[in-house]
Amino acid sequence: MKARTFLPSWVAAEFGILSALAGAAAGLFAFALIAEEVVEGDAHGFDEAILLAFRTPGDTADPIGPAWLEIVMRDLTSLGSTTVLALITAIVVGFLITDGKRAAALFLLAATAGGGALSYLLKLGFDRPRPDLVAHLVDVHTLSFPSGHAMGAAVTYLTLGAIIVRTESRRRLKAYVLAVATGLTLLIGLSRIYLGVHWPTDVLAGWCAGSAWALICWIVALWLQRRGRIETTQDTPAQGP
Repeated sequence: MKARTFLPSWVAAEFGILSALAGAAAGLFAFALIAEEVVEGDAHGFDEAILLAFRTPGDTADPIGPAWLEIVMRDLTSLGSTTVLALITAIVVGFLITDGKRAAALFLLAATAGGGALSYLLKLGFDRPRPDLVAHLVDVHTLSFPSGHAMGAAVTYLTLGAIIVRTESRRRLKAYVLAVATGLTLLIGLSRIYLGVHWPTDVLAGWCAGSAWALICWIVALWLQRRGRIETTQDTPAQGP
């Protein structure tokens, strides 16, 4: 029987970095393409068709599905609010500090704050108004492109996932964390379209930009970790009895 062979750890690590770089580049490229379509007005037909598909024919104030679905979407969309994202970030930062990973906690704060600032600046730069095609099912007071909830969720949840993955050794836990982060990001973005407060291209652009930011943060975290600036699993202090 032939023995199984495995790639050296450094080869696997370099492949991971190249994959992350490719993913970040793809996200930024996709964002640029969407932004170009939005600025030129070519995305309007697509946006209208998707928004109307989430409404009962003949009544743009009535979303499709049972009444409980609207309640679920309202609850899901709150998971992408600034308050909830800040609270979750604070909880994870507290966990990392308690676990002896103070540098990772500081990096996480910088990464999420930077992503939030980027989202705000992009909104100001594109200055796109909210959809007026269908009724808004929640109150909104900011600009539309890119979706702050979609980008904020991607920045926060995916960056949190990336940091946790870089400070944990168990593969099963890594897969679980990334699956939860990705699922939450997708559901929050879809809820914004369902509730009629964002054009679909707003959400797509938010996902692209936020995912690219999270991947860049993962690369930076790995670079800092290799130089001893961010704790690895082996750096965590031993627990007392």
